[in-house]
Amino acid sequence: MNTAGTAPRTAEAPTPAVRPPGRRGTELALLALAVLLSVFGYCDVGLAKNGNVPPGAAGYGAGLGVLALLAHLAVRLRAPCADPLLLPIGVLLNGLGLVLIYRLDLETPGDPAAPAQLVWSTLGVTLFIVVVLALRDHRVLQRYAYVCVAAALALLTLPILFPAVNGARIWIRIAGFSIQPGEFAKVLLAVFFAAYLATNHRALSHPGRRVWGVQLPTGRVLGPVLAVWLLSVGVLVLERDLGTSLLFFGLFVVLLYAATGLTGWIALGLLLAGLGAVAVGRLEPHVHTRVEDWLHPFASIDAGLGANQLAQSLFAFAAGGVLGTGLGLGHSVLIGFAAKSDFILATAGEELGLAGLSAVFLLYGLLVERGFRAGLALRDPFGRLLAVGLASIVALQVFVIAGGVTGLIPLTGMAMPFLAQGGSSVVTNWAIVALLIRLSDRARRQDAEPDPDPDPGRAAGDRARAPDAEAAASGRQAAARAAYRAQVRRYPVAGHRAPTRPDRTGDDPGTAPAEEGAR
Repeated sequence: MNTAGTAPRTAEAPTPAVRPPGRRGTELALLALAVLLSVFGYCDVGLAKNGNVPPGAAGYGAGLGVLALLAHLAVRLRAPCADPLLLPIGVLLNGLGLVLIYRLDLETPGDPAAPAQLVWSTLGVTLFIVVVLALRDHRVLQRYAYVCVAAALALLTLPILFPAVNGARIWIRIAGFSIQPGEFAKVLLAVFFAAYLATNHRALSHPGRRVWGVQLPTGRVLGPVLAVWLLSVGVLVLERDLGTSLLFFGLFVVLLYAATGLTGWIALGLLLAGLGAVAVGRLEPHVHTRVEDWLHPFASIDAGLGANQLAQSLFAFAAGGVLGTGLGLGHSVLIGFAAKSDFILATAGEELGLAGLSAVFLLYGLLVERGFRAGLALRDPFGRLLAVGLASIVALQVFVIAGGVTGLIPLTGMAMPFLAQGGSSVVTNWAIVALLIRLSDRARRQDAEPDPDPDPGRAAGDRARAPDAEAAASGRQAAARAAYRAQVRRYPVAGHRAPTRPDRTGDDPGTAPAEEGAR
């Protein structure tokens, strides 16, 4: 009943949800630009080498355009609010990689790699479309964290059973078909690390002692870190793969810092990574050779044996200058057998110059930044850490490879994302872009729409149990009011402290009115 002078309450109409703009038209325009730039580079290589446009230019442009359009339609259908830059960046980098591989194929006609790379790119875009269409909610992946880590460990172990290739056991080769399982394992480990840290980040956030201005973690939480460190060292020893080892451990340390905010994890991670690399570099002959080549890149020239791969790579970067020699006019093929894979960045540096190489790095930096932005916008801890982890995979891989071919760190033997020859790498990178698309879509839609339940069966069960829960709540409220009335009858004299009165709209107690206590 409304008292005099009090206006009746009116129910406020709910504010209609406003979906953020999708900007799919922007994405389509950028995709068209990415395809045109790739076709222009393909034609430029043919004109520079043979004086005419390559006969397969129209087919190359049509194939790349169809793949880009199908991927765009999948995003428009299932992730209309996703970041409009992620897909065009992936298409442009993939197209540039095909151009560089085709350019090197002209120098090695007996070993063409561009047709196979185009097939792998098609498989990668197909996987991208499947992930975008099938994964409705990224939180579903959190339930399969331990399945992911078991599959990742199996993939890392399998290459040990096969012969070494170029000194490293990172390949599985059967009847002329080869894959690199470690490329798929890094995505699975990112899912596991994100799920584990989202669940245990409070326990890992307890600060320990402060040493030299750095807040170190407590000793009781070092178990998971040491376990991952031993895993990375085991990969380094058994597979002789420095790059994969640095990538896995660096990914875990970055996610630890993102989950806890303690700078001590960064300091501890750098210390453990340095100790492991120094120990294995001294004891493992293959890794020791790469360290010696890094420390003395021109030693083979001084010994009269000619320039090694690292020296040829440095010469290619120097010959490129600021603007480069032009596509098809360089000599990076002198690097040798790894010119299309590990050292393809040297071809880009020589023929595109410092300006072109900076543009490539800016594309990678923009891809990583959009991943970090999606992670910052997400509310659930698992989504935030997964976005940061996937973006960090790209960042760490680019740093490790670019640092190796420029002489900043020892060579690692990893593939440059999207650019280098390697089917496993390009398929995995398209899966990373697909997951970032889903995460960015969820980040931009979460303010306008309610969170969908990743388990529809559980939601149906909750709705079926809702009437019983409401009846139980009503019973608790009635019992609380009866107990209150009994207490009021025990304090009939004014001045006595009145009992607390339960809220009639819930179970939380409120303060009884003064007239009730006086009565």
